Amino acid sequence: MFSVMRNSWALLLGMMLLMLGNGIQGTLLGIRGKIEGFSTLEMSYVMAAYSLGFLLGSRFAPRMIQHVGHVRVFSALGSLISAVMILFPVAPDWIAWAGMRMILGYCFAGVYISAESWLNASSTNENRGQSLSAYMIVNMIGVVAAQFLMNLRDPGGCDLFIFSSILVSLAVTPILLSAARAPSFEQIQPLPIRQLFRTSPLGCVGLFLLGALFSTLFGMASVWGSEVGLSVQNISIFIASIYVGGLVLQYPVGWASDRWDRRAMILWLSVAGAVATTGGLILTWNMVVLSVLGFLAGGIANPLYSLLVAYVNDYLAEAEMAGASAGLLFIYGLGSIGGPMVTGWLMGHVGPSGFFLFIMVMFMAIAAYAAWRMTRGRRRLFRRRLRTLAPGASSVAVEASLSRDSAN
Repeated sequence: MFSVMRNSWALLLGMMLLMLGNGIQGTLLGIRGKIEGFSTLEMSYVMAAYSLGFLLGSRFAPRMIQHVGHVRVFSALGSLISAVMILFPVAPDWIAWAGMRMILGYCFAGVYISAESWLNASSTNENRGQSLSAYMIVNMIGVVAAQFLMNLRDPGGCDLFIFSSILVSLAVTPILLSAARAPSFEQIQPLPIRQLFRTSPLGCVGLFLLGALFSTLFGMASVWGSEVGLSVQNISIFIASIYVGGLVLQYPVGWASDRWDRRAMILWLSVAGAVATTGGLILTWNMVVLSVLGFLAGGIANPLYSLLVAYVNDYLAEAEMAGASAGLLFIYGLGSIGGPMVTGWLMGHVGPSGFFLFIMVMFMAIAAYAAWRMTRGRRRLFRRRLRTLAPGASSVAVEASLSRDSAN
């Protein structure tokens, strides 16, 4: 791990600073939208716009990297992110915010692909697992730390927007000053969606539903917190608990999935997620309850992503896995766009409890479909170890994790 940090410190430091800035921005907008008087439905469109931009960036950013290289793409998109972040308080209009969020989504997709392909190419088969683990850890540290930085200033002012912009601007500095040479980049051609669905209906449907669940859980959490009157500190604690749960429970679930039937794991994890989020509908809210709910929801949703990707790859030959990862990311992205919008509509009709209701229904839908698929007997063609992945990780990160299997 120390050799990885020594060789890739500039990239990892840059990504941590980026995630600090993005973590502040994601939470801050939900709180600031309430202050500006935006409705829940309008804020749901703002949050969904990020997923739309991310989906577009995932498709087109690789061409930019091929033409001008990793460093220029990382730097240019990082500079654009910094500029957009500081514009939010200048243009307090939800349509303008949605447009800016879409730009941010596009830029972050390009930044992730640049960073992950760079890290993958600079790693060896012996240390690639450690590199990906270090990358995931620094990203998680950045997002969790951002929730506590939220409490340094009043969200009604401009300071937090300026702070997040500065952090993103600083993220580019270690990359530009690093002596490490950027690698070449080869774009991955995705498998057709129809072929992916024939290969694994559960994987495709599960990732679509999980995309809707995840974008709601992370994108609408601060909107929900503002609607129910939580303080900035309590909203920060709630969101941080979601990420911490994802980090803590990822590895135990991964260990179990390599030993038990993955369809059964998907089913029972989804049932557990539905039961846990039901607590948000029937229990009296206080910070202990909310922290536990956030921990369980994030701790179940995070490993479900890795589990579903691994399940699809159990039916693929090695030559197909890289292309499948790009197609699966597209399916996940489509689900991510609709999640916040449906949740915003639901919260407008049934109240703030619509937030937990939608997440519970998504968990139940995944569980129900997994249970039905388990009645369709099928022989697994391959059996590979589960690799830990963050939801929405680029196809490059998925390919990098899979390449460890072929090397072992």
